[in-house]
Amino acid sequence: MTGNLRWAWKREHDKIYPAIQTSAIYSPLRCRYGITQSESLFMYNLRLLRYVDAVARSGSIRKAAEQLNVVSSAVNRRILDIEDEIGTALFERRPRGVRLTAAGELFIAYARKQIADSERMLSEIEDLQSVRRGEVRIAAIEGMAAEFLPRTIEAFQQRHPKIRFRVYICGRGDIHTRLKEFEADIGLVFNPPADAEIRPLLEVEQRLCAFVAPDHPLAARESVRLSDCIAYPLAVPDTSLGGRALLDEFLARRSLRLEPALESNSFEMMRNFAIKSGGVCFQIQSGMPPAHLPGGMHALPLSDRGLRRGRLTLCMEHSRSLPVATARFAEYLKQRLREETS
Repeated sequence: MTGNLRWAWKREHDKIYPAIQTSAIYSPLRCRYGITQSESLFMYNLRLLRYVDAVARSGSIRKAAEQLNVVSSAVNRRILDIEDEIGTALFERRPRGVRLTAAGELFIAYARKQIADSERMLSEIEDLQSVRRGEVRIAAIEGMAAEFLPRTIEAFQQRHPKIRFRVYICGRGDIHTRLKEFEADIGLVFNPPADAEIRPLLEVEQRLCAFVAPDHPLAARESVRLSDCIAYPLAVPDTSLGGRALLDEFLARRSLRLEPALESNSFEMMRNFAIKSGGVCFQIQSGMPPAHLPGGMHALPLSDRGLRRGRLTLCMEHSRSLPVATARFAEYLKQRLREETS
């Protein structure tokens, strides 16, 4: 049986599985591979893929077992079974953890694709059964975390209370990495770098704004130029953030020079500094709470001629089909983004 049974199991499995599930032939198979009586081969395969994925992400069988809430010997045994089936090691065992081998790198790409596709399929089956459940995993820039994403998620959950969210806040490059490694389903990123493996679902133009506290001398204006801001303490994004590229591109063609009091990769840090110092920080308009909310600031569009607008992009890994819950939220998110920029 072992010689004929490979990792993907037999192609005929879906046809014969109901008939053999309780048969005498099937019982030794369950014992050999540790399949519980309540678990199908499909769910068992999915469980093994998740074991491998967890070990690859954590770099440790022990840490993966803790995350999976199983004993480490069970995880190690299942991985050894897989390695025995495919005939090569997936992990290099080291004194302080494990590392993927070349074969493991190929296998983990397959595993993550299979996990994502299986979760999408299960979500679609639940949808057919009118079970409005699911999880939406989002990777987003920090600028979306202060106001826009919490507000949008809360409004969506008013309509779909059984759908939960997992949100990763990270930099531009990390968002693409999480999408490609199937840690996140969709991403929200400002001025993303070109990447053939990432597919945009929507791109909306966003003006760069100067943000000031409600009692700031510039707060009454409808727009400002950068030259209006230099008299105040400036908090500017560092080079890892998309807004900085727009500023640098504009300033490279001008004699104007900014002398920031603070440079940071954290919008929360820049916002708090600008409020406490009476200064100015820079951000896209969708990323800051309005002035009437606690901690809110006035958004003053930068009106300098030649200052390019940026692109706020909703995106996903190019080969994927989104789970039902995520697809619904993505459509809702596109609607909200269009409303924000109209």
